[in-house]
Amino acid sequence: MQSSARRASESGAHAQDWAGELLERGYCIIPGLLPGATVRALHDDLRPRFERTPFCVGDFYGSRTKRFGGILKHSTHAAAFVQHPLILEIAQAVLGPYCDRFQLNLAQAVEIWPGESEQVPHRDQDMWRGPKGELEYLINVMWPFTPFRSENGATVVWPGSHRRLSEGRLARSEAISTEMEPGSAMLFLGSTLHCGGANRTAQPRSGMITGYSLGWLKPYENQWLVYPPHVARTFSPELAALVGYQQHRPNLGNYEGQCPSVLLRDDVPEYLAATDELRSEQIKPLAEFKASQRAGE
Repeated sequence: MQSSARRASESGAHAQDWAGELLERGYCIIPGLLPGATVRALHDDLRPRFERTPFCVGDFYGSRTKRFGGILKHSTHAAAFVQHPLILEIAQAVLGPYCDRFQLNLAQAVEIWPGESEQVPHRDQDMWRGPKGELEYLINVMWPFTPFRSENGATVVWPGSHRRLSEGRLARSEAISTEMEPGSAMLFLGSTLHCGGANRTAQPRSGMITGYSLGWLKPYENQWLVYPPHVARTFSPELAALVGYQQHRPNLGNYEGQCPSVLLRDDVPEYLAATDELRSEQIKPLAEFKASQRAGE
């Protein structure tokens, strides 16, 4: 028991260290998070879809780039990436102060083909029109399937750009290419300026981006459409909750007043009783209010 507690404590400290670096620099690269065999297994499962997926349409996504989502239903190996314990601990450390629980924002495979030019620099938090600089809306994780190099389209980031929101576009000379091997992961904040790199080689570079956002935000990928109940029933309860089958207290994202995980049951009742799902700090004042009402009757 003591050994388990010690391992949990060490894991938490490790996550805090990486979260600190992420918040300080706007990005971090964690080497060797998953075995190469696991990465190859996921990539192999996704190859047929990469082959059949057409190139993107539009200057932002890139006309020589392929993208598709719904990764969790295309490979059973994807859960190891989406639910990596260290990644989830870092997400909790960064996002936890601003939400009751965080959610999966997307899981998207990306393949940059030869001839693709560098993407326009952008901050992913700009998909939401809330105030900027007061909180972090999301963190992203780039998982390479093939080696990422500056010449083949490795993700480009501007270190420290999350602290320079008012400056908008920054000089290209201040950016770096995040070179890394399959099995490693590059994390970056939604406030960090970044872009996909140009591929000047003869081979595509492939990878996957997973993201986690505040649980009260509308996610980039419409998770309930991507993973409807008949798909989410095949997930573990924890994974189903991460993709949206869980309320964000108080009572946000409910189904007929209940946690949407009720839809994953074999026998979903036709009639349901709306049931409170409140934050702990809301329960006591509510109980006191109701008690004072009863006392006055």
